[in-house]
Amino acid sequence: MDILGIIITFGLALIVNQTVMIYAALHTWIERKQSALMQDRVGANRAHITLPWKWAAPINWLIFAPLNGLGLFHPIADAIKMFMKEDYVPPSGDKFLHTLAPFLSLTCCFLGFAAIPFGDTLHLFGRDINLQVASINVGILYVFSAASLGVYGVILAGFASNNNYAFIGSMRAASQMLAYELVLGLTILGIVLIYGSLDMQQIVRGQGEYLLWGWVPKWGIVVQPISFFLFLAAGIAESKRIPFDLPEAESEIVGYFTEYSSMKFGMFFFTDFIETILIAALTVTLFLGGWQVPYLLRDGFHFPWGSMIHLPATCVSLMQIGAYMFKVVAVCWLLMTIRWTLPRFRYDQLMDMAWKGIFPIAIVSLIITAAFVVFVR
Repeated sequence: MDILGIIITFGLALIVNQTVMIYAALHTWIERKQSALMQDRVGANRAHITLPWKWAAPINWLIFAPLNGLGLFHPIADAIKMFMKEDYVPPSGDKFLHTLAPFLSLTCCFLGFAAIPFGDTLHLFGRDINLQVASINVGILYVFSAASLGVYGVILAGFASNNNYAFIGSMRAASQMLAYELVLGLTILGIVLIYGSLDMQQIVRGQGEYLLWGWVPKWGIVVQPISFFLFLAAGIAESKRIPFDLPEAESEIVGYFTEYSSMKFGMFFFTDFIETILIAALTVTLFLGGWQVPYLLRDGFHFPWGSMIHLPATCVSLMQIGAYMFKVVAVCWLLMTIRWTLPRFRYDQLMDMAWKGIFPIAIVSLIITAAFVVFVR
């Protein structure tokens, strides 16, 4: 790879990293506001900024007043609060591992975004740029390998605290994460069989084909509807969110980060939101067409009834990136709606659902898909 290629790769990595960071910060605000709307409350609106000078009154009225009313400064206030709190390490705990655990969880979660495509090829600087940080021909394996390493951060958090309750909480969390990782892997095997690739970019491009005489996009949710719902349920459990938030049910159970404070606790808290975005991004990539827009090809819209609308290549690329981001936000909104709708499961119910419910259904779905691919295609 030449120097320009390295610069482009680092630029893509920086764009993806910062986009995920900003959206994860906004995710904390969106979740508060959505729960408030569902519960007929105002929601977060206390953190505000007002310039004290008289000449700044128009600025306060035009800019800061709407932002203050919406509560958009709460993510900033949360970050300041986390940094200002005391970083406490239990006297009998392991200081190095206690610090390593949240960094490990957060880093492994970020690594998964490297292989997820957020657009098609973009012609720029005299070359075709694949809108994907790392073009890996086994991208699905890479994403799940990187995400599965996060379980070590959870285990280390309980072990390094030298707290029996925190250690039990970390074992409970690890058991849940390992069980649902297996289920997640099974649900996507049908997608791999249908599209014949482990490369996530090729899977998205395969979803650009059409069924039923060119009317229905060949998205993953169309060819694997059962796997879509199983993947969504397992993804919620993997991200440890309600109704599968047993590892972090602070009001009822001692969790694995009980002995954490300051920004270390904030990193675990932030990891949950990034995991939610990662699950949403994988759901969109594998089942909802990724960056595909129905009937949109490289040169514009080609409708099944024969008409066509020509569009510039740059406009097509921007529409594809915008469609991908819109789908991710929509899936995140769905996950938050589920969070504020369903009650929490008991731990035995959670594990029974994994091993006695989703797991056998995923195996049956995989067998049917394999038979379809072999005998029908």
